[in-house]
Amino acid sequence: MRRVILAICATAVGLVLLLSFKTQTQSGVTGASPAAALGSPAPGNDAASPSASASGSAKSGTAGSAAAKTVTGAAWPTIYGPVQVKITVADGKITAATAVEYPLNTPRDQQINAYAIPQLNAETVAAGNAQIDTVSGATYTSQGYQQSLQSALDQAGL
Repeated sequence: MRRVILAICATAVGLVLLLSFKTQTQSGVTGASPAAALGSPAPGNDAASPSASASGSAKSGTAGSAAAKTVTGAAWPTIYGPVQVKITVADGKITAATAVEYPLNTPRDQQINAYAIPQLNAETVAAGNAQIDTVSGATYTSQGYQQSLQSALDQAGL
């Protein structure tokens, strides 16, 4: 009986260790800020500040199509800092999505958002709307991203 209990406990411990194993690695970019690795301006740059990129600003004639326009959603506050999304729309479809402002205050914020923001950007273009999945481990950023994205979509008329 003792051997059965010991085997069950060992199996449970092994399973917990296996499930908690992390295979994700940090970005291979060295000497650059996480914002630069994501291709986004760091907070504090004029392009990332809410005063410089007014919510709802639309520009016509961006790269490629005369019908394309770029819209920046409202900065959505989260407990870690605001999240703001800029989308490019052509022919009624989202062709590009970029988070122009997001939390980078701590190394943990940088680590989480270096992983989450590219996923959110790609999923936005694939989905074509604000019905995107929350990135595990980046719940607040994901929720702020979705709200700012919906604001941009509303302003773009989608």
